[in-house]
Amino acid sequence: MQLSIEKWLLDRKLRSKKTIAILIDPDKWSKEVLFFLKNGNKNHLPDFFLVGGSLLSSNALESTVLDLQTLGKPVVLFPGNSMQVTSHADAILFMSLLSGRNPDFLIGQQVQAAYQVRESNLEAIPLGYILIESGVTTSVQYISNTVPIPSNKNDIAISTSIAGELLGMRAFYLEAGSGAKNSVPNTMIKGVRENVDGLLFVGGGIRDISTVDDKFRAGADIVVIGTAFENNPNFLEELYQYKEQYNATKKSSHL
Repeated sequence: MQLSIEKWLLDRKLRSKKTIAILIDPDKWSKEVLFFLKNGNKNHLPDFFLVGGSLLSSNALESTVLDLQTLGKPVVLFPGNSMQVTSHADAILFMSLLSGRNPDFLIGQQVQAAYQVRESNLEAIPLGYILIESGVTTSVQYISNTVPIPSNKNDIAISTSIAGELLGMRAFYLEAGSGAKNSVPNTMIKGVRENVDGLLFVGGGIRDISTVDDKFRAGADIVVIGTAFENNPNFLEELYQYKEQYNATKKSSHL
């Protein structure tokens, strides 16, 4: 029986093991990047890959997922719309854009994708997607036609997360957006972490190890890296070394 991705992530959370995901945009994927990942130190690979984007101009989703599958790490869909679904992935973040008031991204796109997701046998992880203001207009903000939660409104982000949990969502994604100027504030992450039990993803505007560390210590279970990897694939080695040291420290503190 195939391992449940959600159970695997929850097990890591319960053991205080922090998780790093790399977000791959199929439009920016290349065989050169695949060669780099395959021929580098395989210990430096992330814990899993997310695949998707706000706007895909190519038909590269399926081929990108198949390429990533050869690396031996879980591949999870992070769809920007109902067209970004392929059965070749291990799971899909079946998400609703809770921070916005555009019904198409609250439920419309999900309705369009529902039959395909169910018939694909993909593991669907119900997730509340919460967009946070980041200092610039990001792609997801523009494409979804939604207003992000102001970065100084922790109470709104917390209430939005609680509402998602009461609706049955088991994971949450605090997102500053691809190429964000500012990352999600640590105080906001901490507030959400203290009020919901589900898996907590944090992404957007994370460019260095110091910021990664801040997000984990604030309460993130999974830190997602996108643009920083696109700009510097060697960042993976730094991430690996940091994560191993962080997890080892947490393990020793529980002895």
